[in-house]
Amino acid sequence: MALNFTHDPNRRSWVPEANAPGSDFPIQNLPFAVFRRGTQEAFRGGVAIGTQIVDLAALAQSPILSGAALEAAGAASDEHLNALMSLGAGVHSALRAALSRALEAGSPMRSALAPLLVPQAEAEYAVPAHVGDFTDFFTSVYHASAAGRIIRPGANPLLPNYTWMPIGYHSRSSSIRVSPHAVRRPLGQIVPRGETEPHLGPCRRLDYEFELGAYITLGNELGCPVPMEEAEEQIFGVSLLNDWSARDIQAWEYQPLGPFLAKNFATTVAPWIVTLEALEPYRVPFERAAEYPQQSLPYLESAANRVSGAFDIQLEALIQTAAMRARDEAPARVSLTSYRHAFWTLAQLIAHHTINGCNLVPGDLLGTGTLSGPTVGEAGSLLELSNGGREELKVGASDTRRFLEDGDTVIFRGWCQKADGPRVGLGEARGMIEPAPALPSKA
Repeated sequence: MALNFTHDPNRRSWVPEANAPGSDFPIQNLPFAVFRRGTQEAFRGGVAIGTQIVDLAALAQSPILSGAALEAAGAASDEHLNALMSLGAGVHSALRAALSRALEAGSPMRSALAPLLVPQAEAEYAVPAHVGDFTDFFTSVYHASAAGRIIRPGANPLLPNYTWMPIGYHSRSSSIRVSPHAVRRPLGQIVPRGETEPHLGPCRRLDYEFELGAYITLGNELGCPVPMEEAEEQIFGVSLLNDWSARDIQAWEYQPLGPFLAKNFATTVAPWIVTLEALEPYRVPFERAAEYPQQSLPYLESAANRVSGAFDIQLEALIQTAAMRARDEAPARVSLTSYRHAFWTLAQLIAHHTINGCNLVPGDLLGTGTLSGPTVGEAGSLLELSNGGREELKVGASDTRRFLEDGDTVIFRGWCQKADGPRVGLGEARGMIEPAPALPSKA
C-alpha cells in the first residue's frame, strides 16, 4: 500500500498519551485487539490510541462513521476479528483513515468520540481471532544454523532443503492464549543424557521462541495458489508471538515427523495486531547475507519483494526471574534483533503455503519461527543464548539461566521507529512459567 496522510510523522492526537515519547500506540499506529471490561461485558474489537481503546462496537452505533469505515467497525463488533479480516485491505484502510481523522488534534469529532474510549488499564483481552489453523515456519537462517550446530555437531547445520523453501509445520491452534499468559511446564517423554530409554517427567529444558505472527485476511480457494504479487493482500497484520518449546521432549520425539508435544502445549500472542498499512514506512529491501543463495525458485520471487518485502521491526526479549521480582528488579533484556534479518519474507510464506493449493481462511495464523540475528546478542531463544545449555546466561545483576525455571516471566516487545518519527509498537507478549502438573498415578 502507498504511504498516505495516516503515516505523516508530524500528526498528533487529542489523546495526550498518544503523543508521549516511547508510546507504542501513536496516531500513526492504530492496531486492533479484542477486549472487554469485566465478565459482564461481551468481548468486542478495539483500536489502541495512547493508553486508551476506541470501542469499535460503540463506534459502529454512533453517527461518526459512514460507508466502508462503518462496515468495518460493525464487523469488528464481534468477539473475534475474523469478520473484519475477511473484508480485505481496502475496507480496513477506510476505517484506519476515518479513525485517524477523528483522533487527530483539533478534530471536530472529539466530543463525540471521547466517550467511546476505554482505558487500557481496565481492559481484559482475548485472542483477537478465532484461529482455525496455526502454521509455524523456520524463517531465520541464523536460528536454523545455530540450532543445527547444537543438535547435529560436526554436520552441516542447515539441511539441504532450507535455502530452497520456507520450512514449516502445522501446530495446535487450541493452545494459543493471549498475553499475559500463565504457562504450565509440560510433561513428556525424556531421555536423560547418557541413557537410552525414556521416562515420563516434567520438561527440564523449557525455552521460549521469539516470533512474529501474521493473521490471514481474505484467504484463497482450495486448489488455487496465491502468487507472490498478491501474497501480501492475504495479511491483515502482525503480532508478537511466543511459541514455547520443550527442548528435551523435542530431542527425543522430533524424528521422523518433527515437533509434536514439545511445541503444542502453549503459544502466547500479544493482544494487538498491527496492520501492514501501519508498517508501510518501515519496509526495507529483502536481502540475504552473501554466503547464502540469493535466488529462489520463480514462484518465490517478485520485484516488489526484492525492493521492499522485509520490515525493520525491532524485537526485544526480556526475562524477570522470581528472585528478581522478589527484589523488585525490573525485567532484564537478554536479546535485541530486527525482523529484517529473516531469510524468508511474509509474502514468500503465503506463496509457498498455498503453492500446492492449500486454502487459507480469515483468522488463520502463521508464525515466522524463531527470529535471530547474525550476532550472539540477537538470538531469539535460550537454546542459542546458552549454547544448548552448556553455558550460563547472565540475567539481570545477579541471576543466571540455561533454560527457564518456574516463576520466570518472559516478555517480548516489538516496535518500529525512525529518527524523525514516532514509535509504532506491537505492545507486549508476556508469559510466566508455572510448575508442571503431578505425574499420573500408576494403574
